[in-house]
Formats: sequence, C-alpha cells, structure tokens
Amino acid sequence: MKLIVNADDFGYSKGVNLGIIEAHRAGVVTSATVMVNMNGFEHAVQLAKKTPTLGVGIHLVLTCGFPVSQNVPSLTDEHGRFRRGHDYLSLASPEEVERELRSQLEKYLQTGLALTHIDSHHHVHAHAAVLPIVLGLAKEYQVPVRYPWSFSPEARAEHPEVMTTEGFSERFYGDGLTTQSFIDVVEELADCDVAEIMTHPAYLDEEVLTGSSYTLQRARELHILTGQEIKEYVQKRNVRLVTYKELG
Repeated sequence: MKLIVNADDFGYSKGVNLGIIEAHRAGVVTSATVMVNMNGFEHAVQLAKKTPTLGVGIHLVLTCGFPVSQNVPSLTDEHGRFRRGHDYLSLASPEEVERELRSQLEKYLQTGLALTHIDSHHHVHAHAAVLPIVLGLAKEYQVPVRYPWSFSPEARAEHPEVMTTEGFSERFYGDGLTTQSFIDVVEELADCDVAEIMTHPAYLDEEVLTGSSYTLQRARELHILTGQEIKEYVQKRNVRLVTYKELG
C-alpha cells in the first residue's frame, strides 16, 4: 500500500514546525499542511523550502486565530478572531467563507511552494456548509482534498473530479498513544491502495502550551513517529511512504 503520513498544524508555532520537520527527517511523516493565519507561518515556509522532500499542503482554518481576509463578520467574534467550534458554520455567510478560504489559498501560493493538497483544522472542510465550497476550490486550483466522503457521502457522486485517497484515519490521536496504536491504524487501512493517517507531532513551546488543548500528546506523537520500531514495521510491511504528489 501507499501511505501518506500527514502532520497537521504546520505553522501553528515554531515548536510545532520544528517537531514536524524532525518527524519527517528522522521518522515516517511524509507530508504536512500549513496554517497560513498563524504566528509560525513564515517560519514554516522557511523550513519547507529547506526540506523539499516534505510534501506541503494547506490546513484551511475557520476556527482558530484571525482571518486572512477583511470584512468577514459572520466568521468572527467581537475581537476579530474566528468563532470557536463548528456550530456557527451553518449560519455563516457562504460568500464570506469562500472569500476567506480563497484568501488563505492565495496567501499560500504567494510563498512559491507547490500546493500538494487541501485539508483543514478541526475538519471544517468536511462540514456540510463548507464542503461544497472547498470542493469547488479544489477543482479550480486542481489539487486533491483530504478524504471527506465519510462525512458527506452524497458529495462523492457530485464531485468525482476531485482527487482524494481511498482511505483516511484520524485515530492516531489522543491520550495513551503507543507504537502499536500507529500499527493498528495502518493495518485497518491495509486494503487501500493509497491512504492517509493524520498526525500532530511537535516540540512543546509556549504557544502550544497556552493556546492548544492538545499539548503533551504532540510530544508523544513525535517520539513514536521517529522511533526505530515504526520505521522497521513500515519496511517489513512493505508500506510505501508517499505524499499527495504521488496520488493517482
């Protein structure tokens, strides 16, 4: 099987960025998706340009930090930050959602980095009110999207031209992760030709410790994803580690 091991939240902070690069250089992470609206974005871009073997896509954001575009009041609170949670998205202006997501894509492209694919923070791209917009942008920008069909099966028939993987797992996440946790996820996806596993490796810094609800678990993920046992398993299992560039 071909396996994409994607590290989410590239650009969240320097600690996250350095952890992702370490998980790629010394581990099994092949891909990362960057948050263009966060403080560590420019640092992530610098690291990505020095690490051409890392596939880099965009981690679209509608629930964390500040928007990239101006005048999107249905997306923001009284402080100008994105509203929290998914509930507000059903009531958000579709025009403002599209404007903001397009602004994020354009900001990414201005870096000169190749765009391998689209996914999102807190899976907002799979929300019923957002998915049609994201699929339209994916078609326009001609890039794949993280597997959204388990969230919205009806959209699959409507957008057959949008490329994605055959399988996707978000189960390598949470407390109590072990090497076996990762192996179990791979085995669950073993019948897929191409599959993706979502990960969140990082070194912990002040921004993560004070701004994220997922903290020590990130360091644990980094330890597992760079461990010798994982690398030996992938080799023995004949898993081919790839990026979205190899999709299709």
